[in-house]
Amino acid sequence: MLLLLGAVAFTVVWATGAYNRLVRLRNDIANAFALIDVQLKRRHDLIPNLVEVARKYMEHERDTLERVTAARAQAMAANDLARSKPLESGAIKSLTMAESSLASALGRFQAVAESYPELKADAQMRDLSEELTHTENKVAFSRQYFNDASLLYNNAAEAFPTRIVSGLFGFKHAAMLQSTSSEAEREPVKVSF
Repeated sequence: MLLLLGAVAFTVVWATGAYNRLVRLRNDIANAFALIDVQLKRRHDLIPNLVEVARKYMEHERDTLERVTAARAQAMAANDLARSKPLESGAIKSLTMAESSLASALGRFQAVAESYPELKADAQMRDLSEELTHTENKVAFSRQYFNDASLLYNNAAEAFPTRIVSGLFGFKHAAMLQSTSSEAEREPVKVSF
């Protein structure tokens, strides 16, 4: 009887510890997403300023500017959804796709901007572009931290015997953020002379 009581007490203590660890790891994911959220907000706030500076030089590129603005709005909406549900794979996938569209639109914007020497020489445009580049780097670091936190959580939730606790209390698999680069961007650059 004493042995059975000891086994039950051990199981309760272990299950409590496993539950608390899963909660802590799940909260780490929310914290990691908060870091991404800060950087994405900064990125989204920089884009209208960049577009506005470019607008006076790129009057004939209205379509490019509108695509950037629309992609920004889509990314902001996806970010709002992901912020409210950072553990849901659908929200994270939507954010990844929206940010990929925004990165693509910004890439086209920067390619078009290269053909405007006056725009390239504008000090405000250079400063905004540099800030955007720094912010992009911070987004990449924050994304890596988020994915690391998700991996730790998923490993803990899926490993036996903690899997029993995660199943009993509904701890779901956490989605990872994918790279925002397209398949075409992953191809090696071809140089020909």
